[in-house]
Amino acid sequence: MSATTTDHDQVLDAAENLLRRFPPASTDDEKFLVAQYEAGLAWVHFPIGRGGLGLSRSLQGEVDDRLAAAGAPSAELNNSMGYHIAAPTILAWGTDEQQQRYLPPLFRCAEFWCQLFSEPGSGSDAASASTRAVRDGDAWVVNGQKVWTSMAHLADRGMLIARTNPDVPKHKGLTYFALDMHAEGVDIRPLRQMTGDAEFNEVYLTDVRIPDSDRLGPVGEGWQVAVSSLMNERVAFGAEDMLRGPINAAMGAFERRRPTDPELRSRLIDLWVQTHVAELTNVRAAANLAKGKAGPEASVGKVNFADISQLGYDLAMDILGTEGLLYDSYEMRELDKKKVISTTTDPKRAYLRARGNSIEGGTSEIMRNILGERVLGLPPDMRADKDVPWAKLPRN
Repeated sequence: MSATTTDHDQVLDAAENLLRRFPPASTDDEKFLVAQYEAGLAWVHFPIGRGGLGLSRSLQGEVDDRLAAAGAPSAELNNSMGYHIAAPTILAWGTDEQQQRYLPPLFRCAEFWCQLFSEPGSGSDAASASTRAVRDGDAWVVNGQKVWTSMAHLADRGMLIARTNPDVPKHKGLTYFALDMHAEGVDIRPLRQMTGDAEFNEVYLTDVRIPDSDRLGPVGEGWQVAVSSLMNERVAFGAEDMLRGPINAAMGAFERRRPTDPELRSRLIDLWVQTHVAELTNVRAAANLAKGKAGPEASVGKVNFADISQLGYDLAMDILGTEGLLYDSYEMRELDKKKVISTTTDPKRAYLRARGNSIEGGTSEIMRNILGERVLGLPPDMRADKDVPWAKLPRN
């Protein structure tokens, strides 16, 4: 759906009315977000009654910019995985009851979300997950382990894929659940990164009971639901503002140190060009997404985000020279709800954090496989496990 002048005026008028009735400076954050949801300005492209107005997705950016300029709280920033990944998955696969139950608390940040896909034995190949869910009346009993779960220690709900049928091929035997992270049997343990931050976790699930009412999508169709989540995750990564972060760090270091090495100058120019080309790709992806088409640009954007982050912070460190060795502290820090994303303007810390950009949210190798096979039409990898029941596959 394309935005019209009338639609544009409608959302801006709604935003101004929201700010008049609930001035951010004197309104509790949760109360403001409740009002934003009820005004249809949470996700303007969602249906009326589900936090939206049924309009073009392209209008959301204008709403967000206007509210941010007024100092309004942001569910997108404070509950990123819930906002970008869980919400569209719930809208696509959830029942009316589930949408009414999950979306409002998610948007007002009363329920934080995390993603429980990766496992110690199935990182890049999420479809080979071994965490088991066995039906027991109106509930499922889950046992297994997940790892690299961002913000699990803060989360109230987790997007969980578990194997419910081991006797069919791996993609067909999974089921998707909205796990209560406070349920008995959920054990969350932080993983300390080389930055000192502990934003990732390992999660142990021991006889955890999940009501069937917390299942999203049909039994055995969990991979299709998970693909919805993964596509939205890649869109979120690809939507990162390329004109900030790495290029700013490199240019800031260059302006401070004024190196005379022509190679550093040439690398900075190359980085500037790559950054702007990637930003144009993101603009094209956003335009397609506004029309309801999540094209290959999402995977391109994810690869670009990882490459440019690492190249940019590598360059910043090379420009800083020995100053880059002066790190403030490796003391372990668990992130809290006031800082749910490990962000920093310190290029030394960002340099270390950027190592994970080519792994998280789908490795760069997986993204390139997707682009090669599904976009360029190259021959696919040989897959010996494609039609083999999961129970008969060798496990590492």
